[in-house]
Amino acid sequence: MVASAVVGMIALSFIIFVIFMLAGSYQLDEEKLMMNRSSVLVDTEGNVITNLYMENREFVSITEIPEYVQQGFVAMEDSRFYEHQGIDFRAIGRALYRDILAGAKVEGGSTITQQLAKNLFLSNEKAWLRKTNEVLIAMNLERRYSKEEILEMYLNQIYFGHGAYGIEAASQLYFNKPAKELTVYEGASLVAVGNAPSTFSPLNEADRNKERRDLVLTVMAQQGYLSSEEASSYQDAPVETDHQEYVLDEALFTYIDMVMDEASERYNMSNNELLTGGYRIVSPINLAFQHETYQALHDERFYPEGSKDAQGTMMFMDVNTGGVLAAQGGKDYVRRGLNRLNVNRSPASTFKPLAVYAPALESGMYHPYSTLKDELLLYEDETEDGYTPRNASGVYSGEMTLYDSLVQSANAPAVWLLNEMGLSDSVRQLKKFGLQVPDRQLSLALGGLYEGVTPYEMTKSYRSFAHEGQLIEPHFIKDIYDSNGKRVGGANLVETEVMSEQTAWSMTRMLEQVMKEGTGATDVQTTSPIAGKTGTQGYPNVAGAVRDAWFVGYTPEVVGSVWMGYDTTNQPTDEQYFTGGSQHPTRLFQAMVNKLPASNQGTAFVKPEGVKDLEPPIAMEEITNFEASYSLGGNGFLSVQLEWEAFEDDRMEFNVYEVHDDERKRVATNLTEPRYSEGRYNPFSIPSYQIVAYDPVTEVEGSESEIVKPSFEFSFSLNP
Repeated sequence: MVASAVVGMIALSFIIFVIFMLAGSYQLDEEKLMMNRSSVLVDTEGNVITNLYMENREFVSITEIPEYVQQGFVAMEDSRFYEHQGIDFRAIGRALYRDILAGAKVEGGSTITQQLAKNLFLSNEKAWLRKTNEVLIAMNLERRYSKEEILEMYLNQIYFGHGAYGIEAASQLYFNKPAKELTVYEGASLVAVGNAPSTFSPLNEADRNKERRDLVLTVMAQQGYLSSEEASSYQDAPVETDHQEYVLDEALFTYIDMVMDEASERYNMSNNELLTGGYRIVSPINLAFQHETYQALHDERFYPEGSKDAQGTMMFMDVNTGGVLAAQGGKDYVRRGLNRLNVNRSPASTFKPLAVYAPALESGMYHPYSTLKDELLLYEDETEDGYTPRNASGVYSGEMTLYDSLVQSANAPAVWLLNEMGLSDSVRQLKKFGLQVPDRQLSLALGGLYEGVTPYEMTKSYRSFAHEGQLIEPHFIKDIYDSNGKRVGGANLVETEVMSEQTAWSMTRMLEQVMKEGTGATDVQTTSPIAGKTGTQGYPNVAGAVRDAWFVGYTPEVVGSVWMGYDTTNQPTDEQYFTGGSQHPTRLFQAMVNKLPASNQGTAFVKPEGVKDLEPPIAMEEITNFEASYSLGGNGFLSVQLEWEAFEDDRMEFNVYEVHDDERKRVATNLTEPRYSEGRYNPFSIPSYQIVAYDPVTEVEGSESEIVKPSFEFSFSLNP
């Protein structure tokens, strides 16, 4: 009776197989056969930075898996694997017989091919229909793929516990070695784990793992894969693991998220695709420097008293390629959390080079030594009371060169210049920098923006100063390769000219001086020269309080930004504000420059060919020892001789004026020597004289001598 039932069940299964054979062929989803594969992030030298995965699986070829490891799985899971066509009817008959005797499902009898079909395509539900689909899919797998390909997929698919999928991840997890280096008994341990990961884990259940491992070795000997002596020798070996627990590296969180964002935005790759597609992502990251920025951001020494808990961001980019070397989105950044590199902030005075000084130089109407008004002025604007920009020092000199106003970060001349130049020129230039700001008021000059800009945008914009007026898009992904090694995307290193080389070089020279004698000057000695700009956005409700503290700058090789403040200070409270100024992010930037790798250190900024260098300003001195005399003869009846003390800077020139009562007439210009003579024919009309210094760099007159009436010296000379 029982035997008849068994025969009937086998016949029924065969009929179902024939009916659904065609349908089964449509159930082989090629994408599922690919399986979830870990993607890997590497640097440009090929060093692994981290794995990115939904399932920790690194696919390996069957040729990378030792033959004895393959044999262990076949011996335990499917001894007739190389003989059947996906279905082992002996095993099915045996399983059906025992199920019928027990009155329930008690034995599987599945082949390796069936297990692969079930794990990839079906649920774990024990039902006859599911079992039928499993059989059909297994048969179709055997029709399409070789035994080696099926075993390869199987060994890469198995779950080995502790988050490890596939033989390679398991080998790395338990033994800290690639699968190709597994020993016979280590391979047998993994066979044991694959049967029931929670029960036979060599980490948590070493004794049980050894017991099961030894059984695997015995079965391998019984099936001729090992001799009895070899099996016995391997069974004497203890279970020794080298557990490599995957520890989340918080220093990488920001960078990883920005890699994933870039993959989505530029290459249309979803996070799921990136985490499961087995991609190889080449990144410009410098791992050591990324860790340096993380540690420094958490170092309280860089924060002022009263603001040790303040937030901060940093981003550093290779000037030449646009590759981002390091990025930190906050001190307590969490994966997929608030990335402060992408949060709009008021850029304060770091905006002046972009919104005022570069547009002014580009217009051709101003040069670095153009004279600007430095006065407390009231400008009409949208507010009822108007707008009066004030210098932080509270001092106004009346006039100041563009050069000095940038170096000293004076507010009044910057606003005056923007007003003279026109907002439209500024907005047009900002758009070239990639900065779309809705602000159309004079406070734009000082970075007092309604919506603000991000540290990412500021880093990108300043690169054009550092590299001959060329803008480039920062990138976190240099190249992307799919699981077959085909390049499917990569950085576009196209540059866009946003200003002339001359303007960029002049800005660099002035921003260098900001660091030497201006608001960026500190006692920190750096390994590379730095050009940059500080920025401090005050909070008016509390004296000395700050909303945002900035430094944006560059070396010959790297451009970057540092911001410090609080998340709430876009809408600050009287209780939470930054207690220091821009010197804190400036020092942090300088400290990071000293941590740059040797390949990113630079000794000096290099002037582009064909560009005029920015001469240093001429120090204006007082005109001293001015003497005037006249004598008989010379070019006229009388000869007037003027002499005075030379200036130390021989670039200084002089203008000579005749003075008649209250009238002054210029009689000589651009003298390079401290002397002048002229002949006069009327001995009864000898005027007084005055010497005025003239700066040919700024093209303005400076110090004036006293007015002197020539005295008579008896001498006589005939003009030959």
